[in-house]
Amino acid sequence: MKKIIFIILGVILAIITIVVIFLKENPKQAIVREAFIYGYPLVTMDMVRLQETNVAIADESHAPMGQMIKMRAYPAVDNHAAAAPNSETLYTMVWYDLSKGPWVFSIPNMDDRFYIMPFLSGYNEVFHVAGTRATGQQAQTYVLTGPDWSGEIPKGLVQVKSPTALVWILGRIYCTGTEDDYIKLHALQDQYQSVPLSSYGLPYTPPLGEVLTNFDMKTGVRDQVNSMPIKTFFTYLAKLLKTNPPKPEDAALMARMAEIGIVPGQDFDESKLPKLGKKADPKIALLEMLKVMKDKEPINGWLYWTENAGQYGTNYKQRALVTMLGPGLNFPKDAVYPFSQKDSEGKKYDGSKFDYTIHFDKGNLPPVNGFWSITMYDKNFFFAPNAIDRYNLSQRDTLTINKDGSVDMYIQSKSPGSEREKNWLPAPEGEFILMLRLYWPQEESPSILDGSWTPPPVKRTSK
Repeated sequence: MKKIIFIILGVILAIITIVVIFLKENPKQAIVREAFIYGYPLVTMDMVRLQETNVAIADESHAPMGQMIKMRAYPAVDNHAAAAPNSETLYTMVWYDLSKGPWVFSIPNMDDRFYIMPFLSGYNEVFHVAGTRATGQQAQTYVLTGPDWSGEIPKGLVQVKSPTALVWILGRIYCTGTEDDYIKLHALQDQYQSVPLSSYGLPYTPPLGEVLTNFDMKTGVRDQVNSMPIKTFFTYLAKLLKTNPPKPEDAALMARMAEIGIVPGQDFDESKLPKLGKKADPKIALLEMLKVMKDKEPINGWLYWTENAGQYGTNYKQRALVTMLGPGLNFPKDAVYPFSQKDSEGKKYDGSKFDYTIHFDKGNLPPVNGFWSITMYDKNFFFAPNAIDRYNLSQRDTLTINKDGSVDMYIQSKSPGSEREKNWLPAPEGEFILMLRLYWPQEESPSILDGSWTPPPVKRTSK
């Protein structure tokens, strides 16, 4: 009997040991997730670049590398190239590969028009800002150089050294959306210039762009990156790391990533990749990124960052999350983007079940030096189609003001009635997300930067 008991106990112990070994995570699987999160911005940025530059000649929403993309109207409702588009500015931007040499970027005199031109590295971090707040309205000319470049800069030009070869100047220029203002802004956009330093001051004709015929130009970048096989992802990441080096503070992570075959400057060594169990699945890493958002305490139902935005140090999860939500986040002094997925009761928005209101007390509209807006998105941070083609309410709108000086905005799928329609932000029949943009937020109190002003809650009402 004792022998049988010992046998049974031995079997149980063996089973427990096997289960423990099975459940215990291979340390390299954790590194796989870390590497995925670290590389997510770099891969995403390059995919956005491809989708915006994979053309032979420029059109209104694309241009070859080094050529200006001058959007002539607000992004179309079905434009899914980058999440969280806005409809208050005309994007005016350019992509560079500085591994092939420096580029000269020129901004004309902007008169009294608000604009912002953040220079973004391949890791979706701002390393320089030109704009109304940062550098003023006068004409400016910059020479962008890569991390390893050295040479002479022509007199009168300002050198800006990029930490990566991949650079995105994601310019936004304020526009009222009227036909007259479109014409004025188009003329201003046409004064922006981009030429290789080697051609500066000489006649220059941009070459035809290189076109990858097998690249998906329609599927949203986020969907493409999120569904990319991990081996393909790491191969892509290793290629990008050759010209987009990590920062010095990334050294510890780089040492760990080398254990799974990712070494800056080298091709991906697939033989070092561990067996990919469930815990190494990139979907788990995506959930870890989203957890950054879930762990942050919302303010009146709004989530936003007034610190560690635009540059993230070693907070790789926040950087990856920001990239997933929408690449191109500015420094807080230039813009703050509170977004809300839940109402004042902590329930997800649903335009098929409820109507909502947001109330601003007298004198309590968003305090900004630039402008503000509230934009409606579907659950994936893209415009939600509606019958009146209205995707935001903003400072430029003539809103109806209550007798006491306050303002109510109506967020619902059906019109709130003709007397309230000026303050109506159409919602889809289903889940949606709200984003409040504050360009050049006021620094003196009340200010969102110091917490003395906060966005009001969005309250549910019956249909």
